[in-house]
Amino acid sequence: MSTTPGTGLGAMIRTWRDRLPPSAAGLTVARGRRAVGLRREELADLAGVSVDYVVRLEQGRATTPSPSVVASLARALQLSTAERDHLYRLAQLLPPPGGAIPDHLPPGMQRVLARLADVAVAVFAADWQLVWWNRGWAALLGDPAASPPRLRNFARDRFPVDAGPAHLAQWPVTEADRAGTDAAVVSDLRRATGRFPQDARLATLIRELIAGNKRFAELWATGEVAAHREDHKTIDHPSVGPVMVDCDVLTDGDSELKIVIMTAVPGSEDETKLQLTTLTGPPATTRR
Repeated sequence: MSTTPGTGLGAMIRTWRDRLPPSAAGLTVARGRRAVGLRREELADLAGVSVDYVVRLEQGRATTPSPSVVASLARALQLSTAERDHLYRLAQLLPPPGGAIPDHLPPGMQRVLARLADVAVAVFAADWQLVWWNRGWAALLGDPAASPPRLRNFARDRFPVDAGPAHLAQWPVTEADRAGTDAAVVSDLRRATGRFPQDARLATLIRELIAGNKRFAELWATGEVAAHREDHKTIDHPSVGPVMVDCDVLTDGDSELKIVIMTAVPGSEDETKLQLTTLTGPPATTRR
């Protein structure tokens, strides 16, 4: 336990929570609100954990959160890279090593993402590991929080190695050019191996997919290197029916974070359906 007041895990989470305005996290501020920073329930919702768990962390009754929880808290609190690493150490964990694929969203990116509340947006790491999504994404495709963090990977869903369910889309999704998207994802992963040659998570992912999925192994053997930039999808949503969307992929510089944005043609029936899914919201999920 820390001997310096205000420097332990719980104290720092509280300090960082108090300094982050809800507007910076894309939350609506009610008239007469007294809290300047985030409330516990708001942090819990942003990080995908229970309010009780946030309380236990801040009170010092939970002191060893998992790496995935620490990463989620760092993103929700919009910590800098140095602050994120400090949070890992306070949780008795090693910070992500240099040369590893970044999962951390810079505060500036989070501020931009918070302004995209009217569309479905998610952020993936260079190995197509899902690291963030908004309410619109969960409403359109189903809430990924119901799946274990390790399995929230687009490449794993795209090239399954077993007969298990998909983890990123809970409803059927079809594409205008499925073969082209398959090839683009594989070639994008090969590009990532050049950018992050020492990343163990990426190496493990590729080994497992080569060994367990024939289609992936065939595409990998071609040696193609490229980036996945755009797609057109139809989501068979259980509430509003089929929704046709354009899927655009933006890449954030050296970190290779992929911002995936799904939009519909302005003024179309699909845009109305997309707006309805966001209003309805994602189904309730059980969080730890």
